[in-house]
Amino acid sequence: MGSGASTGRWPRNSLEEIRERADHAGADSQEMEHIREVALSRAKEGRLPAESRKQWAKLSLQVNTRMHGDSPWDRARMAANNGRLRTLVIEELGPDPNDSDWDPAAVVSDLVSAAVLTPPQAFELSVRWQDRPIEQIGLLRRVKNVTAPLEQLQHHLRPGPLHDLALEWLSVRKHLP
Repeated sequence: MGSGASTGRWPRNSLEEIRERADHAGADSQEMEHIREVALSRAKEGRLPAESRKQWAKLSLQVNTRMHGDSPWDRARMAANNGRLRTLVIEELGPDPNDSDWDPAAVVSDLVSAAVLTPPQAFELSVRWQDRPIEQIGLLRRVKNVTAPLEQLQHHLRPGPLHDLALEWLSVRKHLP
């Protein structure tokens, strides 16, 4: 079970070796993306111990955060990638309220912040979205991508305002392009 990343060049390097590669990759976006994918594929390896998978996942999160620019598309891609990975770890290895990377409430808060719109704003823009300027359609697509993990995470939240907000987003997502 992998991300589709080819790890052929790196035959089972250790976490420390891959971290060192990441530290030396600098601004080489292709190298950083490869490192992110290798770390992601190892985080998904069910035969590895849970703690090892979490360490690989943290490396993937760190590399993903470092490799993106400040454009709206870059920020949304980073948030969506990180949200999906954090959700995968929570789903497969269980939540950890002592680590914000694996705390469902922290992940939901981060995703909601990254959405840059409120649910009512997103719903309003979704009405007749086909007639909207391409920039607004792009914004709605980014919001939909960023909020995708809420479906899985909502089951891990306690009743309260954050759970209600996740449910509100889920009802709005159905209307987004």
